[in-house]
Amino acid sequence: MAQAQASTASSSSHSSPQESTEPTKKEKFHLDAVWFALAFLALAAVLLIPIPGLDWPAKVALGMLAFAVIMWVTEAVSYPVSALLIVGLISLLLGLGPDPESDGIYGTSNALKVAMAGFSSSAVALVAAALILAGAMQATGLHKRIALYVLKIAGEKTSHIVIGAIAIAIILAFFVPSATARAGAVVPILLGMVAAFGLSYESKLGALLVITAAQAVSIWNVGIKTAAAQNLVAVGFIEDQMGQSVSWGQWFIWAAPWSILMSVALYFIMRAVIKPETERIEGGKELIAKQLEDLGPTSPEEKRLIGFSLLLLFFWATEGLLHPISSAVITAVAVALMLLPKIGVFTWPEAQKSVSWGTLIVFAIGISLGSFLLDTGAATWLSEKTFGLMGLDSLPILATIALVSLFNILIHLGFASATSLASALIPVFIALASTLDVPNGGIGFVVIQQFVICFGFLLPVSAPQNMLAYGTGAFSTKQFLRSGIPLTIVGYLLILLLSATYWSWLGLV
Repeated sequence: MAQAQASTASSSSHSSPQESTEPTKKEKFHLDAVWFALAFLALAAVLLIPIPGLDWPAKVALGMLAFAVIMWVTEAVSYPVSALLIVGLISLLLGLGPDPESDGIYGTSNALKVAMAGFSSSAVALVAAALILAGAMQATGLHKRIALYVLKIAGEKTSHIVIGAIAIAIILAFFVPSATARAGAVVPILLGMVAAFGLSYESKLGALLVITAAQAVSIWNVGIKTAAAQNLVAVGFIEDQMGQSVSWGQWFIWAAPWSILMSVALYFIMRAVIKPETERIEGGKELIAKQLEDLGPTSPEEKRLIGFSLLLLFFWATEGLLHPISSAVITAVAVALMLLPKIGVFTWPEAQKSVSWGTLIVFAIGISLGSFLLDTGAATWLSEKTFGLMGLDSLPILATIALVSLFNILIHLGFASATSLASALIPVFIALASTLDVPNGGIGFVVIQQFVICFGFLLPVSAPQNMLAYGTGAFSTKQFLRSGIPLTIVGYLLILLLSATYWSWLGLV
């Protein structure tokens, strides 16, 4: 889920056998410097070129989007650093520019409020709490214990272990709001089973199991609202700009059928594209039993975390049905209790070590940039110029979803972070939705596009969990692509099928 964690996974992958063609540090530094300069040139170009219909704040917003996209796609600097650059540039460019509502300048103090507005979003509070919750899982090792128990039940047949890897992704998606943490829990265990059979990590069996685990995590990023940060970006924009809320239960009803069908498709696709050396891992049960024994009995902290997690799941699922407490509030309360002495599960110093605070900075500033685009009218202008030429307003909604989803999938090829992609595209999709003849102000259209933003099936660089898995050296980019292409096609077709049937019946589109 976390962008900052993506860079960690990426760096670990440099030791992979497939990474021998990576540029040297010196070459990478020079390339990053070129991208860094290009980002500033793109910003300057937008600001200096006359654009009819856009005032100075809107041009600043559009220029900052161009700057951010280049930074995010190329990773010329780390995500948190680029986010802080965005804050500084918005504060200066907007603050020292003319105020459309007066004869003076806008003011840097006012501009800083715009740049930091994302930190006041309830979605940021939920992400912060979710990061700490994921840290608690890692600190106690509970997610690893759950994975081991599932694999113990799966047995030693390769086909059953593949199902077990998918089942782990499903179960952990409910309780671990971090895609990277979920992949990190199961991938080492699967590789241990491969090693137990005497095969190398680069074996077909290793590739089959590790790719399955990574792709399953991506699939269930769609199915569960709290499973991925990019979902919370979209929900934050929907609440702030469209005035509508999306509860955990609503999201699950809408998205879970897609993820369930995709999980079935994943099993058959993986079994078709990668044929393992063996159909049974002899000694697999003993290995799992040994790892469970090494973990020892379930600790009091794990038991309390299980209780907190089940209570959280109950409150998330019944939001708006049995109680009016939002997901953000109930998660924040639960995390506060988890940090208390005696009744908690870990300490604040442990939380500081296990939580990627850079992720939170990127998340909040991404929301600030998106809100800036929407509030200044830059997102509407971009939507008209990008999609207006397609004549989408005259097309049936299914055709619009088909075209925009295809655009969404293609542009994702350039982004290593779905959270950054959501920050860039969701404001544009909200502006587009306002021009379409769809129910509920277009909330369904925006949510469906968020589902597509979660697609990370094609390349290892498409998602942090993919990079974590790739860093093991268990598979090549070609092997990942062989599974990713059919998964993307099936996922895209399911989006269209459900848009024409199930989501239409629910009044989503």
